Amino acid sequence: MRFASSPAIRAVVGVVISVVALGIAIQGVDLGRTADVLRSAAPGWIAAMLGFSILDVSLRAVRWQRLLAPIRRIAYPRMLGYLLVGYLANNVLPARLGELVRSHYLGDREGISRTTALGTVVVERVIDTTAVVLIASAAILVLHVRGVVANAVLVGLAVSAALVVGLAVGIVAHRLPFADRVLARVERWPTIVSLGSRLRGGLAVAANPRTVGAAVVLTLLAWSMSVLAFAAAGQAVGVELTIGEAAFLSSGVALATAIPSAPGYLGTFELAAVSVGQTFGIPAGQAFALALLAHAGILIVTSAGGAIAVLRLGWAAGVRGPEAAVSPPRSSGGPASG
Repeated sequence: MRFASSPAIRAVVGVVISVVALGIAIQGVDLGRTADVLRSAAPGWIAAMLGFSILDVSLRAVRWQRLLAPIRRIAYPRMLGYLLVGYLANNVLPARLGELVRSHYLGDREGISRTTALGTVVVERVIDTTAVVLIASAAILVLHVRGVVANAVLVGLAVSAALVVGLAVGIVAHRLPFADRVLARVERWPTIVSLGSRLRGGLAVAANPRTVGAAVVLTLLAWSMSVLAFAAAGQAVGVELTIGEAAFLSSGVALATAIPSAPGYLGTFELAAVSVGQTFGIPAGQAFALALLAHAGILIVTSAGGAIAVLRLGWAAGVRGPEAAVSPPRSSGGPASG
């Protein structure tokens, strides 16, 4: 008899990781002083932080819209809503399960295969991870950072390279020499074959240079907004970050939140921010206050936006029809109109 399902185990592991990370983050931190710093935070800079966070999310919605364009053109307001629903789910579910939620949410309402939609999310994650690692690597060189944090970024660089290779293999897997033998073995499970074909249909958008180029540009713009949001959060609590420091802080936090944790990345976000902040001399108390403010801003924007999206789009599945098979997108030329 099974006493725990796999999702339950992942949730427990995530909570444990978050509790341990949060415990490490607050070591040596005067929580009373941190509360005082947050109470005296500059409202103008908090407003700027929230504004940059909103622009960040808005650009990410455009990016997903562009990635889906070869498959189906979707109006931007709905695209933004689907993305925000996924972010809201990430805030209340462990292990970044919001990525699955937004794929299903979009698929149910747009008549697109949910698996194909998930394929575009995978492409998005690979581009995002690669950009974050490159930003962090550049910041390490500019700031001359050494130690554990720098080593973690180097590990991230290796993981990013592996993800890019994996994505390339996923796109051309059906053309590899051993593909026929593999297909012959799995053809007895038509559901798996169908899911694999639909997933490849989403991954194949990465073979479109114009689509990937637009996604890369939008990714860099979105991360620029994230960097400015962290810089504004620092100003709000009396920490003047250079652009390089803010870039390292935002990218370091992003890499840390890739680790499975409790909902909302609680603990891993704060530990990463404190650890990175201390590498360029920010006292633990101020770094923790900065982390709490930046984290709260992100949660407020994504949770409020996600709640509004659910109210506007509805939660019931199948509004626009069941999952439909979608032909793989073209590998060259511009986005197709839908």
